[in-house]
Amino acid sequence: IGILFMALALAIVSFSCTGPIVGTLLFEAASQGGIGPIVGMFGFSLALALPFMLFAMFPGWLNTLPKSGGWLNTVKVFLGFLELALAFKFLSNADLVLQLHLLEREVFIAVWIAIFGALTLYLFGKIQTPHDSPLPFISVGRLLLGVFVLMFTVYMIPGLWGAPLKLINAFPPPMEYSESPRGFGGGGTSGASVEALPVGAKYGPHDIIAFDDYETGLAYAKSVNKPVMVDFTGFACVNCRKMENSVWSDERVLKLLKEDLVLVSLYVDDKRPLPVEKQYVSKDSGEEIESIGDKWTDMIITRYKTNTQPMYVLQNTAGEDISPTISYVGTEEYLAWLQNGLANFRK
Repeated sequence: IGILFMALALAIVSFSCTGPIVGTLLFEAASQGGIGPIVGMFGFSLALALPFMLFAMFPGWLNTLPKSGGWLNTVKVFLGFLELALAFKFLSNADLVLQLHLLEREVFIAVWIAIFGALTLYLFGKIQTPHDSPLPFISVGRLLLGVFVLMFTVYMIPGLWGAPLKLINAFPPPMEYSESPRGFGGGGTSGASVEALPVGAKYGPHDIIAFDDYETGLAYAKSVNKPVMVDFTGFACVNCRKMENSVWSDERVLKLLKEDLVLVSLYVDDKRPLPVEKQYVSKDSGEEIESIGDKWTDMIITRYKTNTQPMYVLQNTAGEDISPTISYVGTEEYLAWLQNGLANFRK
């Protein structure tokens, strides 16, 4: 029974993280075929099966593994702290998707500081669990690991006051999902600047003016004669946050996003329901489109035959694509893509 539940847990955890990748591969296999989906699925299956295959082929390797003891309990406790931290990450994802604002950025960071602070005390031997062996001294490896965790804990503290925390910024909720989106210390947005926002717009990452509705954003782009950058993203998309924090933060990219483009961010996991009169059945998949996220998911699948996030599209004011789509890339490639799209728009 124990092995059954362990295998079930492995399958659930593995496929919940890799579902979007596998789903894209299966969709590509059904719609286009080719060697790409075969290679992708082979790599996915190989990664899962390789450890079991190797131990089955060379059972003697099992005898070389260290015997259980006090060290193993230390490893289990260490991993338990990590699992607890990641549990709050997934809880934060659910909070973001449902827009409940129960686990905002400051609360999330405070929880992680508490978890890794307690882990630091454990590694230094200040707290112990009932199954720990006596600890007459701290080994060099454990001491170094404790110092590293302590440094990480201290690093997170300024995040409570609005520091970007670039090393881990893909894990906490985004800056705009916090009690003080502009940080503390007088950096807030004045009432005049809020009134200057276009109808239907809000401040996105790095204070970029963004729309979360395609039609509204396209209408605004027509009024100011600027191209649209459609950002297919998700509240729980880690790679989306990495792009926003590491690529969009580049001064050259940020200048284009703020001054030359109209940003339309479409969240494919937005669970807010559509008005009844706007709900419909997808012509492509035959599924009922009942939420805002369903609408944008149907849009990306219908128009681009994929369901990958992040995905970026540049369009003219008529809603026509003016350059190929792009996804998770580096700063220079992304900048060149933006510049090429703007050049196409101005032709």
